[in-house]
Amino acid sequence: MNTDSIVNKIRTLAAEKGAVILAHNYQLGEIQDIADFVGDSLELSQRAAEVKAKIIVFCGVHFMAETAAIISPESKVLLPDAHAGCPMADMITAAGLRRMKDKLPGRPVVCYVNSTAEVKAESDICCTSANAVKVVESLPEEEIIFVPDQYLGYYVQQQTNKRIHFWPGYCPTHARILPEYILELKAEHPGARAMVHPECRPEVAAVADAVLSTGGMIRYARDPGVKEFIVGTEMGIIHRLRKENPGKKFYPVSEQAVCPNMKLITLDKVLYALETEAPRVEVEAEVAAKARRAIERMLEVKV
Repeated sequence: MNTDSIVNKIRTLAAEKGAVILAHNYQLGEIQDIADFVGDSLELSQRAAEVKAKIIVFCGVHFMAETAAIISPESKVLLPDAHAGCPMADMITAAGLRRMKDKLPGRPVVCYVNSTAEVKAESDICCTSANAVKVVESLPEEEIIFVPDQYLGYYVQQQTNKRIHFWPGYCPTHARILPEYILELKAEHPGARAMVHPECRPEVAAVADAVLSTGGMIRYARDPGVKEFIVGTEMGIIHRLRKENPGKKFYPVSEQAVCPNMKLITLDKVLYALETEAPRVEVEAEVAAKARRAIERMLEVKV
């Protein structure tokens, strides 16, 4: 079956089954193109909370599908490849977080959405890279625990007066981006703006013009006065940036900035998921109830 036939069949099946397809900005271009909505983690969480669909096909990684299942319990949430995980999410466990809380009693836990449902259930409020600063500032306490991304936590600390206790987690894809890559591209393209993700190392953020979530990058690239951008995040976003900004140039910081998990989902797998209504992502009721409180608190914070 050729690509056009697969795409047509996906669209037909999705319409017949009342399914909505959500895709993260890091997905393959062909997946972004067949999605009903493409966005960053915050935008996808918001859309999952709003959507009234029988089936949500989540083209992302496991923690994202879990989040959708938690906040849209009436929908059947499908993850086209069950092996699409997140190394950062695997760097922390609920037991490990409980031990940290025991050592730092009374400090609220801000949990990056790049984490399992069990870890969210042990947290007070979730955040994404788009709203992390606002979430932290919304808390009355002067000290917080921030898990699992130490680099996002460090970035937040620079924007607030809070004292933050970090978990030593990180994104391996963003950790491969080094400041010299930014500086070399700036020398080659002096008119280009460098935008990087807050999951990058602090020394990378220090040489960038803007530190933004992927949704923030999409908006930043619309600046009519800028025609060239250096992009310091996972390569998948380049597809959308170029598609939405014809005539502008986007230079990826590193060809190695590829998340293999984000690239596991293909058109064939989306079609198979719709045909079989599997693999389904479900969260145990007690865990989901606790995690839902943390996610809903995040969604109440105005960005």
